[in-house]
Amino acid sequence: MIDSLVTLVVNMSGGSAALGIVLFTLAVRLMLLPLNVRRDRAMKIRARLAPKLRELQKRHARNPERLSRETSALFAKEGTSPFAGYLPMLAQLPFMWLMYRVATHPSALVGHDLFGAPLGQQVAGMVANYGLVSTPVLVFVLVIALVAAVAWLSARSIEVAEDQPELLRKVLPLMPYGSVLAALVLPLAAALYLLVSTAWAAGERAVLATRPL
Repeated sequence: MIDSLVTLVVNMSGGSAALGIVLFTLAVRLMLLPLNVRRDRAMKIRARLAPKLRELQKRHARNPERLSRETSALFAKEGTSPFAGYLPMLAQLPFMWLMYRVATHPSALVGHDLFGAPLGQQVAGMVANYGLVSTPVLVFVLVIALVAAVAWLSARSIEVAEDQPELLRKVLPLMPYGSVLAALVLPLAAALYLLVSTAWAAGERAVLATRPL
């Protein structure tokens, strides 16, 4: 099944698996765009409702069930949900799993590369096979560096609602760097997917930030 999927993607992209991964990633992000627009709206509503949410938390601190009902009712009046921000993340999981299966399949990406760097190999494998100073390793390092740059930009743009728990407010700005750690241990195909996906997400976030509620 995975081999057939790779063959289909490669054929649709003119024989280039790397280009196929880029096109696949862009298609996924485009399909998720409506959900991301809803998420952006929900986050802006949450920021606007922050004073009321804090008031509810103080009033019903000893009654979690009542707090949950009142919070849901407050969001329902605005036509959204407290969980709307998590929908795009959940919706992307199947596509991430599929790309992981493709990238780690032993034979799916054999013979496919990005500027000479095998798409099916990890950075450690490339160092072992080609040496530390080599074109394949430099290509992979460049991809990882770009993923890190996008993660840095994304971390700077994250706005955490004041009503969120303190631990969550500390963790959220660090989450974009998870893509860097993943790129270091996953094959180049997965790192390429992460680069395109996170770059799209950063650009999309910047555009939606200027969009009125």
